[in-house]
Amino acid sequence: MKLSKRTSIATIAAAAAFFFAAGAAQAAATIINPAGTVALGVNDLGHLNTSVGSVTSNAGGITGLAYRFADGSFRDATAPGCLCEGWGVSVNGTTAGYANVAGGTAGLGLTSFASTATTATSSVFMTALSGLKVTHAYSPANNAPGALFKAVVTITNDTAAAVNNVKYVRVMDWDVPPTEFSEFVTIKGTATTTLLERSHNDGFASSNPLLNSGGIDPTTLNVDFTDNGPTDHGAYFRFNFGTIAAGASYTFTTFYGAAGTEADALAAIGAESIELYSLGQSSSGGQITGSPATFIFGFAGVGGTPVEPPIGVPEPGSLALAGLALAGLGFARRRKASAV
Repeated sequence: MKLSKRTSIATIAAAAAFFFAAGAAQAAATIINPAGTVALGVNDLGHLNTSVGSVTSNAGGITGLAYRFADGSFRDATAPGCLCEGWGVSVNGTTAGYANVAGGTAGLGLTSFASTATTATSSVFMTALSGLKVTHAYSPANNAPGALFKAVVTITNDTAAAVNNVKYVRVMDWDVPPTEFSEFVTIKGTATTTLLERSHNDGFASSNPLLNSGGIDPTTLNVDFTDNGPTDHGAYFRFNFGTIAAGASYTFTTFYGAAGTEADALAAIGAESIELYSLGQSSSGGQITGSPATFIFGFAGVGGTPVEPPIGVPEPGSLALAGLALAGLGFARRRKASAV
């Protein structure tokens, strides 16, 4: 249920409190990066949005993905209004398991969950095919730990036969402070990510990979777009990893994070060689500078090429211009030498 459309903050907070009280045995954790700037609330099945250890000031006692603002408060961009963040996996076109607090959870069993102050690891199995296992290992990113958490995702086939048509969905509803429920959303990298099967801006879509969804704005379906909005929307990505042989696995990386400006967010994306990403920015000028916070959601190891160059590495166009300049300089020197 979405706050801006159907209910009130008080109703959402009460419902969330009841949900988490009823599931008090649920393992979960809120983890914070060493810089103290980004927090993730990770549930036992690997999806976000939990009350356990919550640090946020704007999401009814829930933390999903939060950034520490200049006043020292953590403000969340996935938990306000709708706990719509999750993932799912399906195989053989018939069997699925998925986890999403608001969008539904089914077909998964918990193997283990463990956490520290900065890490969380969830291991689950598919209940209809117990040898199909998925692990999400969250930790600060290698090259941009001040802005990003990474989740190394491993899909393992410990059944006796190959599984095919292996699909993975990750979906989230951006609710970017300080203008929750009215944000600008960007998606980049769709054209070069070969394993991407479907993408759009519907953050309320099901995490079940066997279900199709078309986007809140149809023009966002399977294409890059910049600063779509402002409206209440998010990002949806579905990948197809093909066949995983018996005893084999497929590993890729998901990133969640935030930075104080768009430039800093893009620098973090470049530092981690991210192949596909979404940005969420407020409608109070956030789409211009990215301030006071640009929230980040991205992937690597999904058949693409890095979208943003690392800081200090010129873009291909700049390299071409530099090459022409050097060629011109060489020609000028040859002319001068021949004249002498």
